[in-house]
Amino acid sequence: MEQVIHNPVLRRKARASLSNAPSRFDMGRAAVDDGWEQQPQPEVIPTEIRLEQVRSAISYNRSPDLPFDRSVNPYRGCEHGCIYCFARPSHAYLGLSPGLDFETRLIARPNVAAVLRQELSKPRYRVATLAMGTNTDPYQPCERDHGLARACLEVLRDFNHPVAIVTKGSLIERDLDILSELAAKGLVRVGISVTTLDPDLSRRMEPRAPTPARRLAVINRLTSAGVPVRLMASPVVPGLTDHELEALLAAGAAAGADAASWIMLRLPREVSELWQAWLAEHEPGRAAKVMARLREMHGGRDYDPRWGQRMRGEGEYAEMIGRRFQMACKRLGLQSSAAPLSCDLFQRPAQPGDQMALF
Repeated sequence: MEQVIHNPVLRRKARASLSNAPSRFDMGRAAVDDGWEQQPQPEVIPTEIRLEQVRSAISYNRSPDLPFDRSVNPYRGCEHGCIYCFARPSHAYLGLSPGLDFETRLIARPNVAAVLRQELSKPRYRVATLAMGTNTDPYQPCERDHGLARACLEVLRDFNHPVAIVTKGSLIERDLDILSELAAKGLVRVGISVTTLDPDLSRRMEPRAPTPARRLAVINRLTSAGVPVRLMASPVVPGLTDHELEALLAAGAAAGADAASWIMLRLPREVSELWQAWLAEHEPGRAAKVMARLREMHGGRDYDPRWGQRMRGEGEYAEMIGRRFQMACKRLGLQSSAAPLSCDLFQRPAQPGDQMALF
């Protein structure tokens, strides 16, 4: 049965979703409070972390609009709780809700680094940049206890394997020792996502992510250590954050970012309903404008999943955002694309039991 929120004001503290509606695979469920629940409800919904043993660590994709073809995700679900997160529908495959479950019922994969080492050690493996943070954030709060992102970085360092990381989490600073070592060899690039400079809006949209100012400080800390960073203005929310685009890019450049990118707000599957409920509660005066702009870019629909359209939409408004982005980047000296990471240094380290080479 769906989780019932008896006191939604208290129990949703620091959570973005307003419901725990069933996923598209479980539409027969409904929340029912029949009066039998006698236990007092907690004031906040606690975070629950389950463990999952994986059989494969690397996920491959053939998407022509992604700059990578492989990724590793140490966690499922994300406690940052960004209401707009395009990855929310992936929780449905676990029999969980893309709503509050996505933020509160997380999956950690304790053997992911060991399996990653095995996969990179296979003779048939061919090196290419591996992405981390493509589905859920590797540096979300539970990483502090589980250390799975760091364990994966240690494996990649041992193999001299290139890696591109996307995060909002300030915990990435903990791994500067590994990141700076990889950066010295041209093996790492980090993308820091900053959606808005408004701390109040950020707290409501991204309730457990670091503040915008803290993320800019992360950029400064990484770049000062020689780690190249891309400022990700993602997502751009029409009618809500779009006016901040130039200021976001300027703040990123001032913090040390050498490149930038942008993605328009995406509302796949269950995300659209969750987002519109959030708008109705937090930004009722702007809700109609936001949704009208999005539908204008997607042929009247909330979202267009076609390759080449899903990331930025089409039409005059999308083109205007693109022009503004290009002009700001040119003025600020930000690159829209970065040089590829090195694949030439990849080498499988010696493993216990390996036969010694004669020459």
